[in-house]
Amino acid sequence: MSVMEIIFGVILILFSVAIILVVLLQEGHQQNLGAITGGADTFLSKNKARSIDAFLARWTKIIAVGFFLVVIVINAIMFLW
Repeated sequence: MSVMEIIFGVILILFSVAIILVVLLQEGHQQNLGAITGGADTFLSKNKARSIDAFLARWTKIIAVGFFLVVIVINAIMFLW
């Protein structure tokens, strides 16, 4: 293995771990739907959850695009060399 292959492998592993963590931190769409199980949520707690979910969703997209770009670059370099 060359040094470049090792560096790109480490970058792919970091992107993979990051996307797994960001996806696992997001709440499911079924959370807090039942009126029987939970108490009354305040307006501020609902908006706070939405802002965190929006933040995590945005970072999921950014990390996924970065992951795919790294994979495409790796394949292009390996194909041309």
